[in-house]
Amino acid sequence: MSELFDAVDALLASRAALPPPAERRRLRAAHGLTIDEVATALRVRRATVSGWESGKTEPRPPERDAYARLLEKLAELYPAPADAAVPVQAAVVPAAFTGRAAPAETQALSTGPVSEAAVMTAPENTQTPAPAPVAAVPVAASRPASTIRGASTSRRPGARKAAPAGTSAGGTDPRFENGPLAVVDVAEEGKVVAYCTGGLVLDVPAKSMASLVDWTLREAKLGQPKLSGPGRPADPLLVLTEAACERYGLPVSLTEEERIAGRIPEGHKVIKQLTRADWKLTQRGFGPWARIYRPATGSERACVQLCIPSWNALDPRFWGDAAQLPAAELARVLGVYASRVMTPRGSTAVTSLELMTALHPPTHAVRDEETGVLRQAETKTPGSLGKDSVDCAPCEAPDGHPVLNALDLPRFHVRGPGEKLFEEAYDWARPMTDAECTLRYLVGLDVNMAFAAGANGLTVGLGEPTHVNNPVFDLKLPGSWLVDLSHVDLSKVKVGKEWVELDGSLLPSPFTSKGDRPTGPAWYATPTVAYAAELGYDVAPTEGYVRYDNGRYLDGWYQRLRDAYLATMADLGVDADLSPEGFLTAMDGYKERDPELTIAVTAIKATVKGGIGKLRERPRGEGWRPGERWRALERPTWRPDIRAAVISRTRINLHRKIVKHAAFTGQYPIAILSDCVVYAASGPSPLDFLPYRDGKPLPGGFKLGINPGLVKHEGTQSVLWGEEVRERFNAPELNLARSIKDGTVTDVDNGE
Repeated sequence: MSELFDAVDALLASRAALPPPAERRRLRAAHGLTIDEVATALRVRRATVSGWESGKTEPRPPERDAYARLLEKLAELYPAPADAAVPVQAAVVPAAFTGRAAPAETQALSTGPVSEAAVMTAPENTQTPAPAPVAAVPVAASRPASTIRGASTSRRPGARKAAPAGTSAGGTDPRFENGPLAVVDVAEEGKVVAYCTGGLVLDVPAKSMASLVDWTLREAKLGQPKLSGPGRPADPLLVLTEAACERYGLPVSLTEEERIAGRIPEGHKVIKQLTRADWKLTQRGFGPWARIYRPATGSERACVQLCIPSWNALDPRFWGDAAQLPAAELARVLGVYASRVMTPRGSTAVTSLELMTALHPPTHAVRDEETGVLRQAETKTPGSLGKDSVDCAPCEAPDGHPVLNALDLPRFHVRGPGEKLFEEAYDWARPMTDAECTLRYLVGLDVNMAFAAGANGLTVGLGEPTHVNNPVFDLKLPGSWLVDLSHVDLSKVKVGKEWVELDGSLLPSPFTSKGDRPTGPAWYATPTVAYAAELGYDVAPTEGYVRYDNGRYLDGWYQRLRDAYLATMADLGVDADLSPEGFLTAMDGYKERDPELTIAVTAIKATVKGGIGKLRERPRGEGWRPGERWRALERPTWRPDIRAAVISRTRINLHRKIVKHAAFTGQYPIAILSDCVVYAASGPSPLDFLPYRDGKPLPGGFKLGINPGLVKHEGTQSVLWGEEVRERFNAPELNLARSIKDGTVTDVDNGE
């Protein structure tokens, strides 16, 4: 009889009711789970779960019952919003079941129940998650034709271009129907107005800074939905023009003393005014990126972010001339960035870290089994870095880090590769050969968003390091390894499954940023050691610091920035599906087609590099002395090991392409600077030396295109130019990659 019951149970399980694919994605993301974690728990492939969430395939017994149970429990923790009823999908397996993997999954976006915010901490102690973007991004410059009075929220009519996949929130939250931000300015007639995204303009009745903050929270309807389930909606951002600063009693520019301090004095009349109205400032005070808030009460947050361009909030290195744009144009630029990346929270580097945290919030809400009330979970959200910072391994620590105090190193001791992890980007060059000097041109290739591509799919540590002696190298285990790679000979390496012979003297070593061959044991990140094994050589670490708690923490961050970059470049006329010739043509002069969108592209790329650099932020004044802790060390996102792994992977990715190109063509680079590589060629175009056949590139080599990891034309100069500048500076190994774009060379390039 029990066998019959088991058969009946199995029959019922085969038809277990499941929510539709979009709801499956929402529930997984709401709990901070990755596709890999779900696949591991259900003992299926990652592509299988991706197929279930895309609707391409349906789960079958016995996994279907377990998957249904998982979704049912998640639905209890994260019920769908009341205004978005979730239908249950009929339990029918598609007739045309193929079992193929679905395309790369897009991060599910959900507003989630408001009550979850009640378990989050006060704004000064947390990082605000990134908002989900609005449904469409305006791509044509537009000045508002009319002003909408008071709290009116109707939008300016007009056609819009739909946002590309991955940039739509899938719906508009009525709380934020006027967009993520507004640029506050004073109109010609003396009225204060707020320029929002999409061409909307609001009258601002506020007469003081305190009332401006209050109006923003009560009437402006600014902000964005949260990017991941356990997170919070983004706070509204107000950008104050110079005229608005004057109107609200703020200085138009900071004095030298205020600029160094990064804020106006605590006794300023505006700060006193805010204090009298019970508003508070975060610890960084009233500076270029000020945050004004009141402590949260229940599920209600009261926080407004300010951006003051005239105080250098929009650094021209990353935002171009955005600070000089008229208010409406500035609202457009920042709106595109906010919609596709997140509402800016500071510099592009700060915003990058905020995006990482927003996609993997350290805390999440759980429902108390006894009371049914939501509370903050005692454990960190799966896949996140948690709320607390962790110390790095001694080899990963920069000089002056307090973890080095225990080593009792001699004063002024300089740590070498055997004591310190040196994973940096390439800065390498060599003299040209006689054969290369007979060619006419030097052509530079630049890898698109190289560090973002290096982060894609990379497994990094999520917790503390564990010290091990004489470990067996595991390429799936993130960490730092002390290993001797001096025996790796680039004259004979494995490319795929075959051994090939190369001219090793014309290649940089993949193990050092300067391209020098190692002379003994040194510390390396996992991708570097794995590449040595890939080239066909044995690796035997003698020591290691590994992280058993790990995951693909940066995947969502990469996908968000990739989609933002591709969408904005597509708006500039550079699509991902162009032919090599079409791509080169489209890239020629793309910056002039829409200068405002070009600013957004620059900011997106700066967000990638800035975030990676910020993972190992050094002391910034603060009266710091070597051996003492500095403020950045208290962040969970202060992770030099993650930075090292990304840079290592990026450098290795480039070297792998160089080796495959050399093995197939016999051509070798003459200079590399970070993500730019220079070759001597007979013609001025990359197509004059890249081995395309019938429009198809060399597999694993350089491929022209706009996607991260593909390459674009960086610039072309003559071989005579290269020889002349090297002779002028008496530097046969002057790095020409630094100047290949425009040919400008300075003494700084030679280290003088």
